[in-house]
Amino acid sequence: MTTLYVIIGYLSLLLLLALGSKRLFRGTSRDYFVASHSIGPFMLLMSVFGTTMTAFALVGSTGKAFERGIGTYGLMASSSGLIHAACFFLIGLKLWSLGKKYGYVTQIQFFRDRFNSPRLGYLLFPILVLLVIPYLLIGIIGAGKTVRGVTVAKGSKPGLFPELFEATQGGIPEWLTGLVICAVVLTYIFAGGSRAAAWANTFQTIVFMIIGILAFYLISNKLGGLNAAIEQAKDTHKVRTPSGDGHVGFSQITFLTYMFIPLSVGMFPHLFQHWLTAKSANSFKLTVIAHPICIMIVWVPCVLIGTWATIPNLVPSEAKPSAVLAIMVGKLVQDPLIVGLVTAGILAAIMSSLDSQFLCLGTMFTNDIVLHGRKKEISDRSKLLLARTFVVSIVVITYLLALLFINQNIFDLAIWSFSGFAALTPLVLAALYWKRTTAAGAWACIISVFLSWLFFFWQSGFGGEYFVAGIVPAAIMWVIGAGTLIITSLLTSPPPPQTLQKFFPEKP
Repeated sequence: MTTLYVIIGYLSLLLLLALGSKRLFRGTSRDYFVASHSIGPFMLLMSVFGTTMTAFALVGSTGKAFERGIGTYGLMASSSGLIHAACFFLIGLKLWSLGKKYGYVTQIQFFRDRFNSPRLGYLLFPILVLLVIPYLLIGIIGAGKTVRGVTVAKGSKPGLFPELFEATQGGIPEWLTGLVICAVVLTYIFAGGSRAAAWANTFQTIVFMIIGILAFYLISNKLGGLNAAIEQAKDTHKVRTPSGDGHVGFSQITFLTYMFIPLSVGMFPHLFQHWLTAKSANSFKLTVIAHPICIMIVWVPCVLIGTWATIPNLVPSEAKPSAVLAIMVGKLVQDPLIVGLVTAGILAAIMSSLDSQFLCLGTMFTNDIVLHGRKKEISDRSKLLLARTFVVSIVVITYLLALLFINQNIFDLAIWSFSGFAALTPLVLAALYWKRTTAAGAWACIISVFLSWLFFFWQSGFGGEYFVAGIVPAAIMWVIGAGTLIITSLLTSPPPPQTLQKFFPEKP
């Protein structure tokens, strides 16, 4: 029970910290949505990094390395470090400046204003929600798989609750873990909004980075040290799932086109909201510089652990990729206290993105759907009630969907979410840097990307790994989105002078 007590203790501490931040809550809708633009450099780094490092980074990368090998690191982590930093500098900083100047709290408000198209928001909102949902699902699925993996029966050891949960060999079932995680996140988001999320994310990011390094050290030590562990895995690793074109691991074209996927951070609606919480432009400096280093600290241990999992008699070859990290921790880290701490670290990574995404969807629903175009102003109290009601609804829907997709590969499911957002980055880049971009071009880009995403998602079997002649669909969709935007913009009338003056003012 020590493992379970540690997990419960961590969740309780998180709740106390996040709810404690409510003492700083100013009671206004702007404070709830963007923390009154008061978040400094360190908390901005921690909240932005915590939001991007999810179950995909910890549970997903470990499982993918178990399937495909060490190349998983180069596939996402190395390119993500550079591309994320570039997006924060080229997109995040500029959007923060415009958001603070014109009072935006969502990216849809920016796009409506930039293209002078109120109806654009009604098109973009459901698409953004649809793309965020797979991202939410991987958090709940990852949490369930992890907790079950460390509490289930192992060999002669009984599970934690053998009589209560016979069907899961005494392990805590995924549905129960998901329910608890959703309840905890919902509680502090409901109470403190973006300020509570920033505090919680800072705490959780510190926790999962420290605990991740600890787990890496303990597992490598159990395998005879770092060098011995690498030597054992070097010759025994088998590629269990060859890539679509028959290559071992990943082909060059797959590796190259995967670089489109990290562009997704430029269009994540929850990251846009985090950017707006920054106190000043200087707050971005630390994030741009330190984010790639933080990615390396998290991804290197996870990918190596996944590679070591291929050592004979450690993890069954038929094991689900999403369960690999939990199996490795359960087998090689014997101390129940340490197992509890490691599990808490994994949950920290998972919840640090769930809270931001839930809050973001509530913010968009309130400001972009309910309040948009409303002639009569409503009170801050009513705005908060609307946002909180929608957040509760999304949490319930996401939890139920997670039960349906519980056996889905976390890495692959996340890639589909990222691919949709990455393919929409031509929209935000053109809106910020190309004066000739028109509303018709924006509509064409969004519709073409969404239709192509639906087609490829269907072709993949609704969330599986899928390539077109080795090319990642994100790259194809990006070209489609950029092409339709450019062509349609050039064929339609340019934006009115007042719009250009507002977003591209002439320098004196």
